[in-house]
Amino acid sequence: MTHVEDELNSQPECWTRAAADASAAGGRLPEAGERVAVVGCGTSYFMAQAYAALREGAGQGETDAFAASEFPAGRAYDRILALTRSGTTTEVLDLLERAKGRTRTTAITADPDTPVMTAADDLVVLDYADERSVVQTRFATTALTLLRAHHGLHPEAAVADARAALTDALPDELAGCAQFTFLGRGWTVGLANEAALKMREASLSWTEAYPAMEYRHGPISVTTTGTVTWMFGEAPEGLAAQVGATGARWIEGRLDPLAELVRAQRLAVAVAAARGLDPDRPRHLTRSVILTP
Repeated sequence: MTHVEDELNSQPECWTRAAADASAAGGRLPEAGERVAVVGCGTSYFMAQAYAALREGAGQGETDAFAASEFPAGRAYDRILALTRSGTTTEVLDLLERAKGRTRTTAITADPDTPVMTAADDLVVLDYADERSVVQTRFATTALTLLRAHHGLHPEAAVADARAALTDALPDELAGCAQFTFLGRGWTVGLANEAALKMREASLSWTEAYPAMEYRHGPISVTTTGTVTWMFGEAPEGLAAQVGATGARWIEGRLDPLAELVRAQRLAVAVAAARGLDPDRPRHLTRSVILTP
């Protein structure tokens, strides 16, 4: 078993622990009414997108998501929340340093022995969700589970759905498909983006991700026999039939959307195996991007 398989299989236990820890972490996480910017890089950026839409949609306060390198320095926020598994990513550390003394910062990380421990004002350490693999799985979903639980948005069914995502058979013949598109709405757009990233990283697949209502505005033109369109959450009316008419495979998300992401993680590993690739050693990638001056 690869590291990434071992780590993605441990997600139900990590989520259970994160949900239980949410109350204790509450004073260090965004409070209702705060104007919050959520930042990250790669997978953490896509989790930031999901959390920002989820928090604002729940009426907890205006929430924006940015790649750490693209943070608009002229905007005022009550808090910057940084998601960083390694605690060493250059863009995140640079942003936290620039925010010192001006904006309160919180970092959620997996490693308590990294520079982010002194760069942020407040810290939440999920060391039990740290990973050996370059490809992120459990840290990202555990961090989002903690934030969902913090706002009372973590459904009890999520953990059971994650277990089902790990044990139920994947839809037949997906590993042989040529192209994969993931769709979302609201907070699940970030999850769709992350599912596509997992497929690229682990299996070198041609993958795309879009807000579901945008799919008709051009991207559906490349959908055909041998491609897959996977919906996270409730699909727009009529879209499944329209995709089916192209000859493509339509997959309706039937689990909690975060658990649906676990199914997509499994698919990425399965496609990697079918292509003779090692998902623990993705091409051109390292566990953290550390830039020299």
